[in-house]
Amino acid sequence: MTDARYELLQAWLPPALTEVYQGKGWGDVPAGQLSPASADASFRRYFRWSAGGRSLIIMDAPPPQEDVRPFVRIGELLAEAEVHTPEILASDVEQGFLLMEDLGARTYLESIQAGVSAAEFEHMFAGAISVLVRWQGHSRPGVLPDYDEAVLRRELQLFPDWFVARHLQCELSAEQQADWDALCQLLLDSHLAEQQLFVHRDYMPRNLMTSSGEPGVLDFQDALYGPASYDITSLFADAFFNLPLAERDAWVRRYWEQARAAGVPLPEQFEVFLGQSRLMGVQRHLKVLGIFARIRYRDGKPRYLEDAPRFIQYLRDACARDSRLAPLARLLDGLGL
Repeated sequence: MTDARYELLQAWLPPALTEVYQGKGWGDVPAGQLSPASADASFRRYFRWSAGGRSLIIMDAPPPQEDVRPFVRIGELLAEAEVHTPEILASDVEQGFLLMEDLGARTYLESIQAGVSAAEFEHMFAGAISVLVRWQGHSRPGVLPDYDEAVLRRELQLFPDWFVARHLQCELSAEQQADWDALCQLLLDSHLAEQQLFVHRDYMPRNLMTSSGEPGVLDFQDALYGPASYDITSLFADAFFNLPLAERDAWVRRYWEQARAAGVPLPEQFEVFLGQSRLMGVQRHLKVLGIFARIRYRDGKPRYLEDAPRFIQYLRDACARDSRLAPLARLLDGLGL
């Protein structure tokens, strides 16, 4: 089967490499190898070009499904905060190609799955917190789109539309719909009352690159201006690996203490912020269940939904700790989750 995008990439890459090599003073472009680097849940995919001990990454973001311009613009915002993101060396925004610095071959998630010592884990996540606090400290309104009620409601609706109706083949009863409406209002009231900051929206181990210093940060093109608890919740209530509840809370406290010391305007009481984070996690986990179901049934990528039990456990944990989530507990019971 012909891969038209790959053929376009192979035609675009040689002159792009020549431009980069000449601009950097690296000499002539050697013969190199092009191999898949990774793919994600979107339409984007990545390739690694390597030659002579040097490697570069190519993002293939096919229009009209994807637009590389937000990635470029938000990368500049992150660079202002001295966050390590891949330098863009050459681009063709019309065709959807970026040639970028290679931040390495191992994400935080891959490092964790391969096995890291307690000291290495500490180093990794202490660095992730420092980077997040610095990014949030550069927040200002009017720069990124607002993570407003319309966006939050649209994300929440993915759960009944895709996970419940399509995956579970269920229709909510009148009582269940009432519980769902009450839950959505609880979440929205909490999220919109939070301090609004720059939000990466996928600040999790799969998008952080392991390094000797602070992590390299990827997949930031969907950043918005929204609830302060979102990114730290994403980091420690992750889609692909679990931390014990007590350990998760301890890390969130470390972030809260460091962020407040840096002047990030978080609640004075940790328990208040922890409650915000818990509700933020509920919104995110419901959204992700809907997204993973959509990816399976619309896009033919079933493997993401294999992690559904993790999200359901996150939701159950939250219900057990917060009486405000009684409507969610009833919904999960009624859906057999």
